[in-house]
Amino acid sequence: MRANRRTDTKPELALRHALHRLGYRYRKDYRLDLDGGRRVRPDIAFTARKVAVFVDGCFWHACPEHGSKPRANEWYWGPKLIKNVERDRVNDAALILAGWTVVRLWEHVPIDEAVGTVVTALTATGPGKSTGPAIPSDGTEPPNRIPPATDDSPG
Repeated sequence: MRANRRTDTKPELALRHALHRLGYRYRKDYRLDLDGGRRVRPDIAFTARKVAVFVDGCFWHACPEHGSKPRANEWYWGPKLIKNVERDRVNDAALILAGWTVVRLWEHVPIDEAVGTVVTALTATGPGKSTGPAIPSDGTEPPNRIPPATDDSPG
């Protein structure tokens, strides 16, 4: 099981790259120390807006659509996969209690849909510090940005 990645999986990388291209900034695999001593590591964390994003693998988190149950060593895998799902629910509850918005995405969700879900969660939580796109999507300059110099400017 050493070859199974905890972070930087292909679906997670695709989502992070898409969000970064849109101008969103985040922390990856960021440890959150919550009240009560619980530690949670979201795949993507928007700390200013308190949004935690998890990209769950279909096998490891028992996807009802694509998750498979191993036939070999069922005595080991059955309880392990159930514990993974239970841990996810406990972590979700702890994050929500701490004021975070939790977004859970399956690895099979199309990237456009996943990005839309995350962006919707981010806009619902309100403006944050340096987590949104640097330039609005309509192409206009933000009001606090200095316009580029022109040829007729002094100096």
